[in-house]
Amino acid sequence: MAPNIASRRVTSCTYADRVAFPAEVLSEQEEVVLHLRPHGRSVAGPVLVLLLTLAALVMAWVLLPDNEGGRIGLGLVAAIMLYHGVRYGAYPLAQWRSTHYVLTDERILLQEGVFARERRDLPLNRVNDHALTQSLLDRIFGTGTLVIDSIGEQSARLTGVPHAQRVQTTLYELIELSPQEEDEEEPETPEPRRGPFRRPVS
Repeated sequence: MAPNIASRRVTSCTYADRVAFPAEVLSEQEEVVLHLRPHGRSVAGPVLVLLLTLAALVMAWVLLPDNEGGRIGLGLVAAIMLYHGVRYGAYPLAQWRSTHYVLTDERILLQEGVFARERRDLPLNRVNDHALTQSLLDRIFGTGTLVIDSIGEQSARLTGVPHAQRVQTTLYELIELSPQEEDEEEPETPEPRRGPFRRPVS
């Protein structure tokens, strides 16, 4: 039998359990339920780029002659490989590392950005729809894209969510347990005062 979401105070995902979300971002009574990063398969491309650039650099160092022309060629190859390695390898890895999807008992927090950090939050009691889409590859890896819409035409898109169906179920339970916004009470219309000399209506 699955544990009650109210009693499950903190659940860390494998992809983010080594990095705690900053406590100063949370309110005093707010508690983290899920802390996620995009699935690890999203870094397969950048890692492959880094390996290829390293292999090309090693081949250039081995094959180019040990003379002035060879050293110039090696320097050019190193500069090109460094550019591609940083742009298509190291930077995407840093982006993945700095992306956080956090579900608390009050809101949904999204944080991303390597140099300029961007943080967004959606209160749970304002979420009115959430949809999960999965491609064939997503279904194989258990990932998906979760689109969350809230009142006021605000939305959040979580791509590469690991354990996507479980995350969506947890989100549904959190929304059901979140306190709803109280409706504004309409002011009562005061009854007209009856003076001592007012004649009763017959």
